[in-house]
Amino acid sequence: MHTRESVLGEADLALIHALQIAPRASWTQLSGVLAVSPDTLARRWETLTTGGYAWSSLLTARRGAESTLYAWVELECAAGATEATALALAEDPHSLGVHQVTGDADLVLLVDCPDLRALDGYLTGRVRRLPGVLRARTQVVTQMHNRPYRSRIEQLTPGQVQHLTELTGGDRRTRAAPRAYPVVTELDRRIVAELAGDARRSAAELARQCGTSESTVRRRLDALGTSGACHHHCLPAPRFSGRPVWARVTAVVPPLDVAECVASLSRLRHTRVVTSVTGPHNLALALWLRTVEELDAVTAGLVRAAPSLRITGTAVSLRTHKIGAQVIGADGRRTHYVRPATDS
Repeated sequence: MHTRESVLGEADLALIHALQIAPRASWTQLSGVLAVSPDTLARRWETLTTGGYAWSSLLTARRGAESTLYAWVELECAAGATEATALALAEDPHSLGVHQVTGDADLVLLVDCPDLRALDGYLTGRVRRLPGVLRARTQVVTQMHNRPYRSRIEQLTPGQVQHLTELTGGDRRTRAAPRAYPVVTELDRRIVAELAGDARRSAAELARQCGTSESTVRRRLDALGTSGACHHHCLPAPRFSGRPVWARVTAVVPPLDVAECVASLSRLRHTRVVTSVTGPHNLALALWLRTVEELDAVTAGLVRAAPSLRITGTAVSLRTHKIGAQVIGADGRRTHYVRPATDS
């Protein structure tokens, strides 16, 4: 099996970090920061993406004027049916995470739907009808406290980060207080669906695909990015990232302490997704770890950061089948992407 050292070198991680900051920066702009020729950067990115070692993707965070509804779903599967069930669910537009895990559940899903009615339809009409599914437990996400799919590679120097941000605008727009959310139109959903597989597709290509003008595409992307209506993620395939182990931690926090706890937890390097949820616990966190053995130290760090936190459960992924819109093969590399649902 390939290792991070044999696949992703320092230059690759620097490129991925740069694209996390400025997803649609030109190769010429990135060249000025990374001190590598534009042609070399383009070739290297092509190698990484076609090989399934990294990707850049865009997903909507809002449908119309409303937030996307997220939910965690735990599945118990019939003996011998777990992998087949996971593979089937990975092809669903509504699944944004499919993890084969340890513990009471066999699979943990992160799903998104327009609303509660659509979530019920997906669970009853699709998930629970799969022949391998014995039981399903659902916890609705009442608040997504940070950007999903974020990464903390931090390969660039502070000077390079500042230079890239000044040169391109970087992610200042998404860090700024968002303006009033615009209505996410059918055209917006079509544009984002095209970018789910490759967020660096050109405005000209998107305009041809969506039957509109380049200027309209650029204007809509700017509006969506400024408002925070989209989540961009540029990630290395976890197996080759140095943090290959996905874990989910559930916890209980006193309601009055949630805001303070979440702020502390979101600053930690390991935490990628922090959610408030319904059910027997009120927080669920997703982490990426270097090793399984690291889980004990990390959970202790969570409690140190938020002393009122009481951990109620942990699960470690035996295999990750999907991240966002990206389907992950048995060898840990991305195989393809699933076009997201565009229903409003």
